[in-house]
Amino acid sequence: MITTYHSPHLVSVAVFGEFTLADYKEFEEVVNYKVQFEGPVNLLIDLRQMIGFTFDVAWEEIKFSRRHSRDFSRIAVLTENQWVTWSAWISQFFVDAEVQVFFEEADARAWVEGAEEPTQ
Repeated sequence: MITTYHSPHLVSVAVFGEFTLADYKEFEEVVNYKVQFEGPVNLLIDLRQMIGFTFDVAWEEIKFSRRHSRDFSRIAVLTENQWVTWSAWISQFFVDAEVQVFFEEADARAWVEGAEEPTQ
C-alpha cells in the first residue's frame, strides 16, 4: 500500500507493507501528471515501512527510470535498509538527478524541499 502527496514540484510517497505493481502504477500516474504540467519534480520516497516488493515492481522501476531519466531534480529516499540504500545508489545510473538516502524524515524533507525550483 502507498500514500501519495504532491505540492508544486514535489511528489511524496510512503510505502507500507509490500510494494506491489498496482502501487507502483499509482505512483507513476502522479509523477506523469506532475511532470506533464510542471516539468521536472523532486521526489521524497519513504521506504521505512516497506517489507518487500514484487519482481514486477523492480522491472517497472527500471523501465520507468529510463523513460523519465530527466524528469527528476532531487530524489530523497528514507530507509534504514542497506539493500534499499544500495539500490538507491544504483538508480543514480538511470536518472539525471541528485539522489540521497536519509534516516530522518526532517533531514530528507529539508534537503528535497530546499532545492531550488527545478528548471523546465
